Amino acid sequence: MRKVLVPLAEGFEEIEAITIVDVLRRAGITVVTAGIPGSIITGSRKVRINTDARIDDINPDEFDAVILPGGYPGYVNLGKTQKVINIITTFNQQKKLIGAMCAAPTILAKVGILEDKKATCYPGMEKEIPYPRGERVFVDGNIVTSQGPGTAIPFALKIIEILEDREKARAIKKELVY
Repeated sequence: MRKVLVPLAEGFEEIEAITIVDVLRRAGITVVTAGIPGSIITGSRKVRINTDARIDDINPDEFDAVILPGGYPGYVNLGKTQKVINIITTFNQQKKLIGAMCAAPTILAKVGILEDKKATCYPGMEKEIPYPRGERVFVDGNIVTSQGPGTAIPFALKIIEILEDREKARAIKKELVY
């Protein structure tokens, strides 16, 4: 069974985080939310989430993928967390799947992961990534990026397609009436 890490920092985008977790779990993928700094994290719209673990208690070797939701100041806080930076850098070296939504692709750009990759991000932030694309969801190698809250379902479905298969993604899409 595939296992995905979703780190959540103070100010995360609720629609993105909850949609990712929900849709992936519907596909039978194990999803672990990890709070930064603690286990109760408040989103950008003041929704409080009790995470599965704290980021400091996570062993990255147990995961097949990491997905970074956006949100302000959530993406800034993710980008300031050394353990998150270490995880995405190591996952990229290992060619493990890395997903980033909204403003979170800028974190990948700042650590050099997007130097030779194309990506999409929240409209208006394109200057923060080297090769921006206007698509709602964009895949380049082991990197999957998406524009924002309204693209959370197609983003999560693409993650399912990559980690599982196209048929599983289609079945979940049908279940969601999407």
